[in-house]
Amino acid sequence: MQPTILKAENIVKYFYEPEKFTVLKNVSMEVKKGEFVSIVGKSGCGKSTLLYVLSTMDTDYEGQLFFNNERLTGKDQNYLARFRNEHIGFVFQFHYLLANFTVLQNVMLPALKLGKLSKEEVEYKAFEKLRMLDMQDYAGSLINNLSGGQQQRVAIARALINDPMVIMGDEPTGNLDSVNSGIVFDIFKELSSKQHQTIIVVTHDNEFARNTDRMIEMKDGEIV
Repeated sequence: MQPTILKAENIVKYFYEPEKFTVLKNVSMEVKKGEFVSIVGKSGCGKSTLLYVLSTMDTDYEGQLFFNNERLTGKDQNYLARFRNEHIGFVFQFHYLLANFTVLQNVMLPALKLGKLSKEEVEYKAFEKLRMLDMQDYAGSLINNLSGGQQQRVAIARALINDPMVIMGDEPTGNLDSVNSGIVFDIFKELSSKQHQTIIVVTHDNEFARNTDRMIEMKDGEIV
């Protein structure tokens, strides 16, 4: 039995514009180490809002959030920023890679910011992550010279550079065609099954979601 890596208890979240309403209604969930989980539901159901709470980027909520048995609710923003960089990797619909940096430099950035390794060690590690995703031949290329699918693979390598406890994806295949969506899914599946990487993905892609280890369906701010 794998240990619980992430636990949310009774999460309540309000939006205040144009008037106060409840976006998340008493949401509780657990994710085990190495599990590949998808969060699905119609637009406006609260799935992306939940992901931002789980990722510690949104701290304005009621309830409690635990990562690896550590309670993160109530920690200050500087602590959470460092925690995110070290323990959570992000893959978004839009890759947010820096156009004037090479592929290798983009992958290195989070590890350089963390400051635990020398620049030479970070460069070696970044190259190894690119090799894992079959992108090593593009290490010296600028981002704008890559296809959308290749850019997303670079974004995944960047998410992996600090060996995070969890990778979180917000519509990571939303900008890709079916072939590249399949490639991204296969990468995540292999990371989960072979590297025991925990992955939580918000997606509208039903085929993607059906093939994950577990689907969490949301409706009107609740898990159904």
